[in-house]
Amino acid sequence: MAAAPAAKTQAPALAKPAGPPPLDIKSLEARLKETKAIGVFTKLTLKNQVDDLLERFREFYRGQLKTSLASLRQSYDLLVLKVLALLQDTDPSLAGAIAASRESMWSMLSNPDKFSAIK
Repeated sequence: MAAAPAAKTQAPALAKPAGPPPLDIKSLEARLKETKAIGVFTKLTLKNQVDDLLERFREFYRGQLKTSLASLRQSYDLLVLKVLALLQDTDPSLAGAIAASRESMWSMLSNPDKFSAIK
């Protein structure tokens, strides 16, 4: 009599380690203030650019800005890429946190109800 073939066993799937929670706008601002990877003047420039982008969102949601959400997404993506380029070599931890939080931050910005909670 032939032996029954051995049952195939599958190795249990390794769970992805839980990363840090996504950054929100306020925690991103705090981490950018604390990092030594960016100089003071660059930080001021970035703060102004973030403030300008947030104001564009406010105007968009009030109906005062004649643009599309896609256009705002493009501005957001360019700003995120700029920040990542500044951080990638000198503060890879923060760069990684920003990259991992990119979509959750966009979700906050692109949802009028969530955006209204941002101060």
